[in-house]
Amino acid sequence: MAEIQFSRGITEEVIPDVRLTRSKDGTNGAATFIFEKPKALEAEKTDSITGMYMIDEEGELLTREVKAKFINGQPAALEATYIIRSAEDWDRFMRFMNRYAESNDLGFTKS
Repeated sequence: MAEIQFSRGITEEVIPDVRLTRSKDGTNGAATFIFEKPKALEAEKTDSITGMYMIDEEGELLTREVKAKFINGQPAALEATYIIRSAEDWDRFMRFMNRYAESNDLGFTKS
């Protein structure tokens, strides 16, 4: 089981669009998650969003780089960026993403 949370204990139900970039030597990269109309923005107080937590049986991956996008003053999306700093971090992130995909019946498409 793998899940994404923005606030402790509240699992995000919206499936994000995920874009990956990786250096040619594979030592670093980034994953950008875009959540359209996420559950986390439905709460009265969005100041409780302190990061994005990716949780599975191996533990937790965390990023604090989370930005809200607004349209006409209303919250519309959340964008989170997870920075990958080593080949080991990349492998760990991909294990999480495989579990997340299995948990949510998703697939992976290379561009």
